[in-house]
Amino acid sequence: MVSFTQCCCQLASRQFKHPDRKRPSIGTSQQFKIIVLEMMFLWCVLVLVNLVSVATDTNAGVKVRLTQKGLEYGRQIAIASIQQKLRTIQLQDISGTERVKAVGKVQYSFTGLQVVNLGLPKSALRLVPGTGVMLSIDNVYINLRGNWRVKYFRFIRNSGSFDLSVNELTISTTIVITSDNTGRPMVSVKTCAATVGSVKVKFHGGASWLYNLFRSFINKALRNALQKKICPLVIRSIADTNPHLKTLNGDMINYVLITVLAKVDQYAEIEYSMVGSPVISNTFIDLGLKGEFYNIGQHEEPPFSPKPFSLPTQDTKMLYFGVSAFSINSAGFVYQTAGVLRLSITDDMIGKMYPDLMVKLLVETVKEPLVTFEPNNMTVQASSTVTAYAIQPNSTLSPLFVLNLEGSVSAHIYVTELKLAGNVTLNKFKMSVAESYVGPFQVAFLDTIFTVVLRVAVLPLVNARLREGFPLPAIGKMQLVNSQLQVLKDYLLIGTDVQFNG
Repeated sequence: MVSFTQCCCQLASRQFKHPDRKRPSIGTSQQFKIIVLEMMFLWCVLVLVNLVSVATDTNAGVKVRLTQKGLEYGRQIAIASIQQKLRTIQLQDISGTERVKAVGKVQYSFTGLQVVNLGLPKSALRLVPGTGVMLSIDNVYINLRGNWRVKYFRFIRNSGSFDLSVNELTISTTIVITSDNTGRPMVSVKTCAATVGSVKVKFHGGASWLYNLFRSFINKALRNALQKKICPLVIRSIADTNPHLKTLNGDMINYVLITVLAKVDQYAEIEYSMVGSPVISNTFIDLGLKGEFYNIGQHEEPPFSPKPFSLPTQDTKMLYFGVSAFSINSAGFVYQTAGVLRLSITDDMIGKMYPDLMVKLLVETVKEPLVTFEPNNMTVQASSTVTAYAIQPNSTLSPLFVLNLEGSVSAHIYVTELKLAGNVTLNKFKMSVAESYVGPFQVAFLDTIFTVVLRVAVLPLVNARLREGFPLPAIGKMQLVNSQLQVLKDYLLIGTDVQFNG
């Protein structure tokens, strides 16, 4: 096999016979980057409902679907939060005067009511098509304990304790979302109704017999006092979600969902704005995101547009999201425009085979890479130029030739923890001579050499970057569980369950 360095040495020997030939200039060497994907992942029951101030008439680059299974998990989180709030319920002290037969005027007071037991045995979270999410809780029971005090016959005083048992409490609330002045989501309760079914009071100590004489009045007073407290606690529980909706993992994504830009690196940012109102059915919520990469501070549209696509009817996972080829290709356009898709290769990267001559290659793309999705197959096609230089003893560079290189790789993408990662393998490439500074030569004898260059020098750098992965947006202490990725026609589909810790 003829070594790469030996071939270039033979061509270099002809270089100095043509000193008058124009030599191309070399730009500053930068790290070669291929960006595959910075995906939009959304999960939160309350965030996917009633988003406002969105653009229209634009196809989505990223689509998200929350299934009934995801809603069920959201219900569990909501119930746990509401139950915790209800345990802190505090009723104001109740006092008044009531006239009792055979006793006359009685002054009474109830103080220090505290929750000692609470249960929310039955609840449901359902979608209201075109409206939002309705949470209903039935058969709630609450047991409270407090103190009583009475004064009658003007001078007789007595006191004791009592137990309050509340049963068949029902709560129904409709949850919607508005946006604050920064365009971030803010959840709120549109409607809330709470009804106390039955209240039973048992008095202990002292003149408990006296309270039994006007028990119905006391029951009504306590029921009304309790009923007025329920909805404010539910509203506060929902509102407490807002700070968590503005908390994401890592610095790559600094905002949450709506009309925001997320910085990817020093070259790129991605827009996560909505492109239309969410579609709310009886069984799922669908929404579309722009999902487009831009050069930082310079929003130039690429010479291609997103194509419409639809998510399949799958419901075994909590969340599905599709990332179109447009989103990934917009990243390629951004990095191509920024001029960072280039790589310098020297002998020490591929092995020095000829001691008397050092060689340098400059590989750079001439247009953005093109990513295509077919069922179970993701392919990346790239058009590049390869300029070969001989490094002279005095470190000057002597151009040898410029090749056109058309190549394609197959990509394997996977989800790991909260990142999207992958690797690529070489499919094929084709070369042709664009310019020669050493006279005519046949390019075919370089095929084997450049196969080694691509596999030994270029692809390992690409795969090292892909293994690092790209963080997926996450709310709070969220983890992806049992994630599955499919390559379908024109888009990637990720199905995943989620879990919140802490």
